[in-house]
Amino acid sequence: MADKIKFALALVLLAAGVAGFYLLAEQAMILRILAVLAGMGVAAAVAWQTESGQRFFGFSKEAINEAKKVVWPSRKETLQTTGAVFAFVVVMALFLWLTDKSLEWVLYDLVLGWKKS
Repeated sequence: MADKIKFALALVLLAAGVAGFYLLAEQAMILRILAVLAGMGVAAAVAWQTESGQRFFGFSKEAINEAKKVVWPSRKETLQTTGAVFAFVVVMALFLWLTDKSLEWVLYDLVLGWKKS
């Protein structure tokens, strides 16, 4: 039950930060943004104290560690793959255009006899 109350408090604090953005409409933009960031920070600190918050932050840590293990492609590999995709798109566009024009010719000119002028 205490976790639910903490989580509800975190949501209220987050909403207060967003409300502060609108209530400080006459103030400088930096103060308005700081109000939102402060609300988010305090809400995250309160949410971190819950069991589900601890699990979430643990999951986030593991996700960051897994992302570090990824072998990202080199610039050359990226350019080659992008070029292959671009070439395929061009070839497919030409194929679909030719198919469309062929079917148009067959249907309108041969079958229906509607000669275009």
